[in-house]
Amino acid sequence: MLGVPANLSIAERTYAPMPEAVLADDRVASADIEQDVLRLFDDYRRPLQRYVASLGLNAQESEDVVQDVFLALFRHLQLDRSRSNLPGWLFRVARNLALRQRRRQQRHWWSLRMDAAPADDRIDPAANPEERLADTEQRLHWQRVIGALPERDRRCLLLRAEGFKYRDIAAALGVSLGAVAKSMARALTRLGPA
Repeated sequence: MLGVPANLSIAERTYAPMPEAVLADDRVASADIEQDVLRLFDDYRRPLQRYVASLGLNAQESEDVVQDVFLALFRHLQLDRSRSNLPGWLFRVARNLALRQRRRQQRHWWSLRMDAAPADDRIDPAANPEERLADTEQRLHWQRVIGALPERDRRCLLLRAEGFKYRDIAAALGVSLGAVAKSMARALTRLGPA
């Protein structure tokens, strides 16, 4: 250890207080990491929330997942891990956490469903009249078209709509650059004119 006399026993060296210079360096590094995380939070919080919501989570769950993503980023940076393509890293972690949350919900829903009475089967799943009135024909058309896309094509399209480059999309989804290009071509062909 820095600044610890060599004549101390192993136990004494292990529990010796850290020199003030080392502690100051740690505080500066921690403050730099905190600033980086806050900057990325400001830049990517809303796009991440939209992306996570597109994976089937409600607003509160999406917000919770995004908070978990930035906690994971803070730990990632504290451990001095790679800083290359942090936006792609954020979206990949968000995707993984959102899918994990969705699987938990599905297991919970299924356990409730198994305990439910047969009368629960008669609940009308259609949107209420206020929701139907609020949606326009154009919005419904795009929702149907985008919803019919294969999952990878849809994810690529949503990330591209957030302004990500193909390389960043490939990193976030863990696929090749060529796969992203093919997915985007298929998605744009299916979207066609309104």
